Amino acid sequence: MRITLIGGPTALLEVNGLRLLTDPTFDTAGGEYGRWPVVLRKTAGPACAPEDLQPIDAILLSHDQHADNLDASGRTFLSHAQTVFTTQAAAKRLCGNATGLKPWEPVIFTAANGNSIELTATPARHGPPGIEPVTGNVTGFIVVPAGKPGNAVYITGDTVWYEGVAEVARRFPVRSIVLFAGAACVKLRGPFHLTMNIKDSIATAQAFPQARIYPVHHQGWEHFTESQQDLIAAFAAAGLSDRLHPLELGISVELE
Repeated sequence: MRITLIGGPTALLEVNGLRLLTDPTFDTAGGEYGRWPVVLRKTAGPACAPEDLQPIDAILLSHDQHADNLDASGRTFLSHAQTVFTTQAAAKRLCGNATGLKPWEPVIFTAANGNSIELTATPARHGPPGIEPVTGNVTGFIVVPAGKPGNAVYITGDTVWYEGVAEVARRFPVRSIVLFAGAACVKLRGPFHLTMNIKDSIATAQAFPQARIYPVHHQGWEHFTESQQDLIAAFAAAGLSDRLHPLELGISVELE
């Protein structure tokens, strides 16, 4: 199994002979998304063009309603995958090859090459309690190579630490976590963070004591308030440096 960070929340996962892509964002730097007074600004482009990643068997889309998880180029790219797995609400909006999953719903996905994975949607909360009417529904994913439950990969999606994440830890023996970090904050939506901050990230590491943490979604957009370097320093201070595995743009890393 291998992971390559493309930029923001976008990462290529190679699992059991399948090529999986998380939240595709391929626009170049400088884009502005949304309407005044809430505007998201992209500050860095991807490590590669979308055509460089083909073929993609499945896209694991945490949600479709925010441009930092699905920008214009990423939206265009959805049709190039065999299937897009996402929330039920997003699947209704996207139609086409999108399949909506409710929390804890399992599915076996078989690619054109005959290889398969076991996929389970996991709960996510995109901010503090009661935020759902504002930020909308989000999902995470558990990915397991068929017949190899000990190699589970947890993709958190945009979420904070809360009981839903703790329940994932109780249900699955996770080996690797693709953690959406960055402590995203849109001040006009309130002073709270909308994705995991350092405290949440450490709580997640402690809840999954056997898992290695691969952080994504902490660069490339103006509204991130914590960097990968902040995570590295915090995990070192907590004595957890061996659990955190920082990623460099465009560099493939084996999931250990």
